[in-house]
Amino acid sequence: MDYSAALKDYTRFDFDDGRWRRTVFRRGSGPAVIVVHEMPGIHPLVIRFADRVAAAGMTVFMPSLFGEPGRPVTRGYALGTMLKTICIAREFNVWHGGRSSPFVDWLRALARKAKAECGGRGVGAVGMCFTGGFALAMMTEDAVVAPVLSQPSMPATLFAGNASIDVSAVEMAKAKQRFEREDLSCIGLRFKGDKLVPNERFEQLKRELGSRFEAIELEDKDSAPGLVDHHSVLTVNLVDEPGSATKRAEERVIAFLKQRTAAR
Repeated sequence: MDYSAALKDYTRFDFDDGRWRRTVFRRGSGPAVIVVHEMPGIHPLVIRFADRVAAAGMTVFMPSLFGEPGRPVTRGYALGTMLKTICIAREFNVWHGGRSSPFVDWLRALARKAKAECGGRGVGAVGMCFTGGFALAMMTEDAVVAPVLSQPSMPATLFAGNASIDVSAVEMAKAKQRFEREDLSCIGLRFKGDKLVPNERFEQLKRELGSRFEAIELEDKDSAPGLVDHHSVLTVNLVDEPGSATKRAEERVIAFLKQRTAAR
């Protein structure tokens, strides 16, 4: 099927860093924010979030890492994409803590391009679920100034442990150094009962980053029903009503991105 109508308001281009080539969807004006989608791909509710970032006065760069852009989420589609990505794609780290995915290098290169084209103080980066930790690992690129980790679900806790993080020691040290030197910070979001994002993972991030890590941890009852309950804070499980806990979280993320990326 053709799902292109879901992205009719976006321009598209292919970006190649010399190792990987991916399609990127772009919309808006102002400083850049890279929205890195969750499983199974750029589905309509990821696009809804990206639309709101653009409407707030920023330029969205939304790369397609896997899946079919615009295709709605179904159980079969999600499972098929997950198995293909985990079992075949070598550019992603799934099983090991203390290391990032090789594909983060491509995202860093995209951040440099976005900063050069859009200006501002720097680039925001939002990772979701499978890609949640990518935003923090991207901090080794000086163009990135506003990382958001929404339900960071990798590496798989069964193999790496509940406190594991898909960021290397070198990347973590660079992020901490930049947070202090440049007066930066990051946001993490999760539902408290999300088994894919255990409490130990957020506690580890709090220990590593201290006051530079703003943890938004929501009650399970705050979740909208979805394919997976209380997981996707900014998309599938967002209660899209004024004053809801998830809506306030979305508003906080967009305000953070706008404040951090704007030129001083």
